[in-house]
Amino acid sequence: MSVVQAAHHTLTPLLEMRGISKAFPGVKALDQVDVILYPGTVTALIGENGAGKSTLVKILTGIYQPDGGEILVDGAPVEFGNADAAIRSGITAIHQETVLFDELSVAENIFLGHAPRDRLGLVNWAAMNARAAALLTSIDAPISPYTRLKDLSIAHRHLVAIARALSVEARVVIMDEPTAALSYKEVEDLFRIIERLKKQGKAILFISHKFEEVYEIAEHFVVFRDGRSIGSGLLSQTGQDEIVRMMVGRSVEHVFPKVDVTIGNTVLKVSGYSHPTEFDNISFDLHRGEILGLYGLVGAGRSELCQALFGITRPSAGMVELEGRPIALHSPRDAIAAGIVYVPEERGRHGVVLQMPIFQNISMATLGKTTRAGFLRQAEEFALARRYAERLDLRAAALSVPVGTLSGGNQQKVVVGKWLATRPKVIILDEPTKGIDIGSKAAVHAFMSELASEGLSVIMVSSELPEILGMSDRVLVMREGRMAGTWRRDELDAETLVRAATGNV
Repeated sequence: MSVVQAAHHTLTPLLEMRGISKAFPGVKALDQVDVILYPGTVTALIGENGAGKSTLVKILTGIYQPDGGEILVDGAPVEFGNADAAIRSGITAIHQETVLFDELSVAENIFLGHAPRDRLGLVNWAAMNARAAALLTSIDAPISPYTRLKDLSIAHRHLVAIARALSVEARVVIMDEPTAALSYKEVEDLFRIIERLKKQGKAILFISHKFEEVYEIAEHFVVFRDGRSIGSGLLSQTGQDEIVRMMVGRSVEHVFPKVDVTIGNTVLKVSGYSHPTEFDNISFDLHRGEILGLYGLVGAGRSELCQALFGITRPSAGMVELEGRPIALHSPRDAIAAGIVYVPEERGRHGVVLQMPIFQNISMATLGKTTRAGFLRQAEEFALARRYAERLDLRAAALSVPVGTLSGGNQQKVVVGKWLATRPKVIILDEPTKGIDIGSKAAVHAFMSELASEGLSVIMVSSELPEILGMSDRVLVMREGRMAGTWRRDELDAETLVRAATGNV
């Protein structure tokens, strides 16, 4: 018996969810699931989008009430009729996109809704700032309680969200995709905080699509599939392949279905491309049918380079040639007209209009094809959308449903479909599988390979080494806005790329 397993036998569960069920009209979101959280332990909740993870979190935090089953804290049954009831029981959540307020100070954000009061019932500002400073110090956050939230980086906002969670004497901390927008260094800092919370005896529920993080920080796991708890156990005794099979109900042998393609002539040539503040002297060629991976740490300038190639920002020097002819990229309109399109990292904010239906999103960049005499023809919009939805195997009840109702993977397919309708020569994919589950990742990788096999040239920005190694024909590594090197597929290995990205050569 391992040390961890022995510890679990001696620990009393801090929180238990037994046989929890929850149904919505036409959908059984949770079907008798079981989750056990132990003090001083990280439990990873793993599952594809739509597996029921978010519903479980909402039940734990009092937003939803279960239809069946029971929740026990310290062995005693409890009911969370609202969010306040969950907080009073010591349960708090840190979401991927925590709602904080830019114009308020750090201290005001931490104690919003439960600020310390004086004898007259007024906010005790001195006490609030002092307690906020103590909380920030306890998690090694180098932030003043007086700073306006709008002046903080994304990583420091996460620290404020953690301090807010701890301000209510939390015993159970739920972290929902907490590392999605963090750099490698910031993830390390977060994991140090998690280790500190474990030493304080807190039970942590950690939700992530990133297996390397799950295996690094968690001891225990629970896998959800289609609203059911499929399996649980110790990560030290369970391989990734087994967890993947639990998640998707099948073995995903080809998460990176790279198809060998005959690389053609040069399509895009970038020479000495520079920006006043973001990148300097970038030069590379991109060939027909090639997938060029762009790798580097957050802040290396990869996305900024791609945005310049799409005409969003203006370079200060350099030249771009497409099929041997110089082109000027003063705006996205110029890039689209030339045949260069860009799928942004934040698809929900910059790639689609979530409230609009699928068919209107797909036809958005090619309205000229569906317009007659100045009037949009809805039948032609539907026909265009149907063609690309079928090509990308888009899963949706109808093309008329809002994009915001789709899973992350299907939203990504809508963005790609919109740009494929313009018949581009070059497609730039910025973190194409960010925040989507392993089954959807395999689908995104499959159509990426399909695009390359049809002669489209692909630039793929990714922070995930397995994706870079699995899908790229060549990899260009950037560090601090400059090129750190280029490697062919047969030269690639993880250590080489990380050393180049970190400057540790």
